[in-house]
Amino acid sequence: MSFPRIETYCSDDRREPTMGYRQVVTASGHENVTAAHGSTFEVTTDDYLTPAGDCILGIEADRAASDFDPEFVAACQDRGAAITVTVRAGGHEASVAARGDPDLTFDSDRSCVVRTSDHVDDRTVAVGAEHAADGFDHGMVEALSDGAELTFELTVET
Repeated sequence: MSFPRIETYCSDDRREPTMGYRQVVTASGHENVTAAHGSTFEVTTDDYLTPAGDCILGIEADRAASDFDPEFVAACQDRGAAITVTVRAGGHEASVAARGDPDLTFDSDRSCVVRTSDHVDDRTVAVGAEHAADGFDHGMVEALSDGAELTFELTVET
């Protein structure tokens, strides 16, 4: 499902208007969710998760990077784009600040990966994240390992 452009707004700490776009992915937790990875976090369309997938927060995602709206993708390809990834599961919510990059392709039809580094591949949807999977609250990780539904919302401001 594609979401329309977010209305132009002024943030509380800036007076200039910014334009934003949003995309939402829903997925499911899994008993093997550990969120132990130190440089990425991810949702995948795969219907399984092995213990080695310590960056994966959710499986059976309803969308992958290649499904995102072209206007959203273009906005994320701006090096100055501020991307916020908000993850909600089991009554917990966490927002992670990241940024865009001109090399983001959004070509993956399997997953969406957020990275703390500047590395980009076809799965990458944001770089320079303030934390990886290991930075999420223990309560959220526990809910995900119990199979909680997950909302993975990406918002970009340019």
